[in-house]
Amino acid sequence: MDWPLTVSSTMFLIAYAWSVLARPGPFWQLAADLVMWTTWAYFAIDYLMRLATAKNRVHWFFVHIIDFLIVALPLLRPLKLLRIAAIVVAVQRTLGSAMRGRVVWYAAGGTAFLVFVSAVAVLDAERHSADAHITTFADALWWATATVTTVGYGDFSPVTAQGRLVAVGLMVAGIALLGVVTATVASWLLEQVTAREERFEAATQAEVGELTVQIEALRSEIAELRASSDNRSSSVP
Repeated sequence: MDWPLTVSSTMFLIAYAWSVLARPGPFWQLAADLVMWTTWAYFAIDYLMRLATAKNRVHWFFVHIIDFLIVALPLLRPLKLLRIAAIVVAVQRTLGSAMRGRVVWYAAGGTAFLVFVSAVAVLDAERHSADAHITTFADALWWATATVTTVGYGDFSPVTAQGRLVAVGLMVAGIALLGVVTATVASWLLEQVTAREERFEAATQAEVGELTVQIEALRSEIAELRASSDNRSSSVP
């Protein structure tokens, strides 16, 4: 069900972003709401079916708490697209450096996606508040970029409860995605150092092996010379 859920979340994201940024008329707003509620129902049905078929429902619930939040909070449904993060990380661990570059690209793309979704969500939450600092998409995009990079200039900040909830989610997800890049780079550096040490150790062992062969050859020659000298000594009257 991953791909149908991904398509469904993409449809939700398009409808949600369009309703916030374009501010359509009543008819098109109703159409966008219909798409969003339909996708929410799809996610709810999928979640309930998987919960009903789980052997240990309590354990399954806590393991899949993110899925519950996505159903409970419709705003989080676009983040279902990030489910592929777990797959990418698992494959990267299996295949090693062959997937390392893809993980970095995924983290960069995932960060850009988070910035966009968070900017749309915080604009939707803030622009109706009289005390709001974020009233345009440009302001929201600037705030989301500063927040996900943990810079936090403070020139823009959410004042509503929903906006601050979006901010918390963006902070946590941003740190996690940036941590993937840091861990990947650290893993690559460690692998390079280890490979260099292994090459150096292999070369040292090869040189030791050659020296051992030469020493054995010298021992054989010395033994032959001693044997020849002993034979000559014993043959002298």
